[in-house]
Amino acid sequence: MTRASLEKQPHDVAAMFDRVAAKYDLTNDVISLGQARLWRRAVAQAVAARPGERVLDLAAGTGTSSLPFSRAGAYTVPCDFSTGMLAEGRQRHPWLPFTAGDATRLPFRDDTFDAVTISFGLRNVQDTQAALGEMLRVTRPGGRIVVCEFSQPVLRPLRTLYSEYLMKALPPIARTVCSNPDAYVYLAESIRSWPDQPQLARRLQRAGWSRVAWRDLTGGIVALHRGTKPGTTP
Repeated sequence: MTRASLEKQPHDVAAMFDRVAAKYDLTNDVISLGQARLWRRAVAQAVAARPGERVLDLAAGTGTSSLPFSRAGAYTVPCDFSTGMLAEGRQRHPWLPFTAGDATRLPFRDDTFDAVTISFGLRNVQDTQAALGEMLRVTRPGGRIVVCEFSQPVLRPLRTLYSEYLMKALPPIARTVCSNPDAYVYLAESIRSWPDQPQLARRLQRAGWSRVAWRDLTGGIVALHRGTKPGTTP
């Protein structure tokens, strides 16, 4: 198999990311036209990690997304199910506690983290609802979730332009910088089939998250969803 299918079998998705690990961050910067760094900054601001807090960064890949939380003084756990990504991350950031884990069966105790976040990874999980429930379980009462994911542009002209880019321009661009461009064909297909902003908000609410809200980035190409786990820390 050269790429994962939209059935999102965990082994296939993990193997796909194993093959693109070395150039993953570079490829993301190129195909996002430089927007990926702005999106990471928005996630860091939304998580608002503080010294002494515990932050779980799911689908952390090579750990690039984890660095802002660690620099803020939070104990940050980058977690991913791709062993290739984890190996690359450990080479680059050996001080971070990289952990292998499936988002639908997280290897952490209940009420462990002050914040849990996942950027551009929830779309790749086979059972989205189970993953959101697991994130709730490992978050302390009163803790927060931040989900950054591709979404639906709010303006029709931008939506049309974006769809054309995904299906026609993205694969050739990926072919010039990535050793496995078929992975980015899957990327385009998975984005097109992903729920829009209100639908994802409802999934968060069904999983038990409260005070769910979102804001659009880059005209809705990306959406930043937030929520809070009900209750207060004893």
